[in-house]
Amino acid sequence: MRRVATDSHTVEASARLQGVLILFYIRGMPQSDPTHLPPARRRGRAALSNRPGRFEPHQREAVDDGWAEEEALPPLRTEVSQEAPRRILTRNSSPDIGFDRSINPYRGCEHGCIYCFARPTHAFLGLSPGLDFETRLTCKPTAPALLRKELANPRYRPLPIAFGTNTDVYQPIEAEHRITRGCFELLSETRHPLTITTKGTLIERDTDLLGEMGQAGLAHAAVSITTLDPALARSMEPRVPGPARRLRVIERLAAAGVPVGVSIAPLIPGLTDHEIEPILAAARDAGARHASMILLRLPLEVAGLFREWLETARPERAARVMARIRETRGGADYDSAYFSRQTGQGTYAEMLQQRFRLSVKRLRYNTSAPTLRTDLFRRPSPDGAQLSLF
Repeated sequence: MRRVATDSHTVEASARLQGVLILFYIRGMPQSDPTHLPPARRRGRAALSNRPGRFEPHQREAVDDGWAEEEALPPLRTEVSQEAPRRILTRNSSPDIGFDRSINPYRGCEHGCIYCFARPTHAFLGLSPGLDFETRLTCKPTAPALLRKELANPRYRPLPIAFGTNTDVYQPIEAEHRITRGCFELLSETRHPLTITTKGTLIERDTDLLGEMGQAGLAHAAVSITTLDPALARSMEPRVPGPARRLRVIERLAAAGVPVGVSIAPLIPGLTDHEIEPILAAARDAGARHASMILLRLPLEVAGLFREWLETARPERAARVMARIRETRGGADYDSAYFSRQTGQGTYAEMLQQRFRLSVKRLRYNTSAPTLRTDLFRRPSPDGAQLSLF
């Protein structure tokens, strides 16, 4: 037995030699919720806990050691580290995804949406898909230079590059790091098409680039709106601008000449499904011209994190919501099968899709986003120098 200090608490750790069991006795932590943090520490965060990812060999169990007082700890702060990848374009071969390449300048997302399907990717970093995903972020400052190198390859053939496919490229740290902006400047220079899905209002900063590209048939955007209820949005998307603010983003993008749509993503059965028609109507009035909808996805660790949030934030609805989710997923929390993973299956899921289709038709939305041009592409020089005409 040895005594160590961790996180301003006294900890006694007893570890078996083979490492199969580690017990942490931490003052003031309840036995029933070993990885939960007190509300004061996770203020402004959606996840309630920081459970280890699926690849970690050890689990921690905390028990109350009888001390009456607990030392107050400060709220969790956002930490950003840098990553130096070899390549920046991620290729996709999924048959039910409408793009074959994407760029993700950041890992983790400070927006902290509790339902985010990208949370399990943090487990590959040895971090928790819970609070770590919201607070321990990684940026890729060399992304624009790597992108230039890939576009300069003589074998490269242009097709739209998707941004915002894993984590939001306009999360708050983009204001400082400007990696997304750097990529867009290069794509504007090379006349390369791009698509964006975001909840972030920081996209308004880049309307000078996106407006010109949109009018040239080189860009379109989608703003994600999950609910029009500001209280619900604040709870499950704690660091995302409110719904009314996102509607103004649609207005400003449309006014700048960017073809813009609305993405109801995710639609949560039993919680937000009554808002299909109001969201589509409000977005159409704001200037959205195409629309999409994706059913809630709860892969891997997301299911447990979402249930924790639901039972705390909406305890009176928790059982009903989970029952509706399972009704659209063949009795499970999630089904990852291609094509049905974004729409669900069964009578209830089909009813939701039918309501969406009827509302889109009634509001005269375009059935899809505009097709982007690839014939304007100008290959850059690898080092960024201007090419000679002779």
